[in-house]
Amino acid sequence: MGTIGVELAGKTCVVTGAARSIGLAIAEAYREAGAQVAMIDVNPEVAGQAERLAAGGARVKGYVLDITNRSAVLECFAKIAAELGDPYALVNNAGIVDQRPVEETTPEILDRMFRVNVHGAVYCIQGVLAGMKRMRDGKIINFSSKSGKTGSALMVPYSAAKGAVIALTQALAFEVAPDNIKVNCVCPGITDATGVWSSVTKGYTENLKLPREEVVKKFTAKVPLGRLTDIRDLVDFVLFLTASGEYCTGQAFNVTGGREMH
Repeated sequence: MGTIGVELAGKTCVVTGAARSIGLAIAEAYREAGAQVAMIDVNPEVAGQAERLAAGGARVKGYVLDITNRSAVLECFAKIAAELGDPYALVNNAGIVDQRPVEETTPEILDRMFRVNVHGAVYCIQGVLAGMKRMRDGKIINFSSKSGKTGSALMVPYSAAKGAVIALTQALAFEVAPDNIKVNCVCPGITDATGVWSSVTKGYTENLKLPREEVVKKFTAKVPLGRLTDIRDLVDFVLFLTASGEYCTGQAFNVTGGREMH
């Protein structure tokens, strides 16, 4: 890890959506870098994953939490600060996706999409800001999507929510810059080996009437670098933003293999 380990050793890093997939990989990388890691997920599996990462004496704790419940979020972050110290980094990775024609979007789907992807991110940010302001330092890394920049067909609520995350990131970056807190977001392309991609491919298979192999081929062909995003691509970028990136704030970084270029 080189200088990343030096930068993050002993610092508290919080990851939401950490029971599986991208969030779990980020938590693992933080642990390898010597950070104290708080892993949050609504999925109870997060507790077992945290215990696994804590083996050998690492300070890793899991917290089962519904991030759409503001009072529960603030209570959880107070507990994290008491048990691990004020967070230096927050990765708002937790999110949900939905894929269907816009005519079939119900109020419940729209509400849930924004409550998890937008409201939940705001509540977690509220949970860390007091500590970051005390330290006069911190990194907040939100997860948007390529779809938050150029919307995706059959994913109108998701695209709208992820676009909101970009605007949220920019507004917050202005607001907390005087406290030396850097706020950025990552906009992945289609990321292989994730629950989101499995859900999307299933949706496209049903809605476009194509076999899964054709769906994968169709979307891979749109990427200039010729492959889907790998989880490691995102982990590496999050580590850069956390351990370095001192002059980056308010940015929405594409990690898409060239699929998105603005």
